[in-house]
Amino acid sequence: MLLSPRYGTGSLSDVVPSVLSYLGVTSEIDRLGLNLHDVQRVCVLMIDGLGSEQLAAHPEHAPFLTAHTAAPISSGFPSTTATSLSSLGTGLPPGEHGVVGYTVAIPGHKRLMNSLQWKLQGAGSDDLPLELIPERFQSIPTAFERARDSGVGVVHIGPSMQNGSGLTRASLRGAEFRATVSLADLAAETTMALEPAGPTLVYAYHGDLDLVGHVRGPDSLAWRLHLRHVDLVAESIAARLPDDGALVVVADHGMVQIERRFDYDSIPEFRDGVRLLGGEPRMRYLYVREGSVDDVEATWKKMLNGRFVIVRKDDAIERGWFGPTVTSGAYDRIGDLLALAEDSSAVIRSQAESTASALNGHHGSLTSAELLVPATVFRPHL
Repeated sequence: MLLSPRYGTGSLSDVVPSVLSYLGVTSEIDRLGLNLHDVQRVCVLMIDGLGSEQLAAHPEHAPFLTAHTAAPISSGFPSTTATSLSSLGTGLPPGEHGVVGYTVAIPGHKRLMNSLQWKLQGAGSDDLPLELIPERFQSIPTAFERARDSGVGVVHIGPSMQNGSGLTRASLRGAEFRATVSLADLAAETTMALEPAGPTLVYAYHGDLDLVGHVRGPDSLAWRLHLRHVDLVAESIAARLPDDGALVVVADHGMVQIERRFDYDSIPEFRDGVRLLGGEPRMRYLYVREGSVDDVEATWKKMLNGRFVIVRKDDAIERGWFGPTVTSGAYDRIGDLLALAEDSSAVIRSQAESTASALNGHHGSLTSAELLVPATVFRPHL
């Protein structure tokens, strides 16, 4: 069963605007009911790959997060890192910020764009055409910029590769960047960033739980053991919050253990009429040749035998999966057809995406395991 994102009332794009409404940014409102009155310093801790269903399944490995987590919120669509971090950083649904997937077609270019690496596949990051310059691709002021311009101190803590990356420049710009080298270092840097008095927003990112989930699978012992470390870090930050501080722990998506693979590269029928195959294994964008939509749709429905939902672009937009507004730029990047996994299946590319095809965990679709993420709020003395 596929769900829909809860834009405006309970999604990842609502988190930072809701926090900023308590830090003196008058243009923002609390969309989530966070109840952060008298709070001046907030850490938003992003744990990549921590779905609410996975967290709920392992309370013994995450006692702190379990004790302070209420109802989950949703990521956006697709449930993938580049899209979700853009929603968090801009405070906008994907249809407005325009980062609508992991790999997407760009009008006028023969190669897909990788939104995480921020480059056309097969090209260097220094070879970006003008329309892909991050500040032009996503030109709306980010939530971090709005906060900074309202007098809030904004700090981004994460791995050094995020400093000045294309995705950071597009969707997370406006913060002072501080690099971190380990989980413990993340907790320490976050604690120090929250020490100065006055309205402060610290965005801290940790990505290794997602990496373990991809490589070993979210059902693995390795994933559960790493969850223990994540829980300890969250507890360590919470224990050192100032009296007027708060910790908000969220995630960008959940994950599914893959049990069945359909290989696009080895089954010719999948490729008939398809110009480019974008997205990722659990949510594929099909960019089809002119006049081939009907045939491709019928073929994919037959080949996938009910394990994926095949939806046309305009239908997906009408369902509100990308938010209430879809800009012309975002529209042009969305596939003509979308293939969303409903069970534990994936459409892989054994040749073109050999590394990703071998991974045990994936995400991107709208199942509850992928879409729903925790929203943990902790305040001292409460």
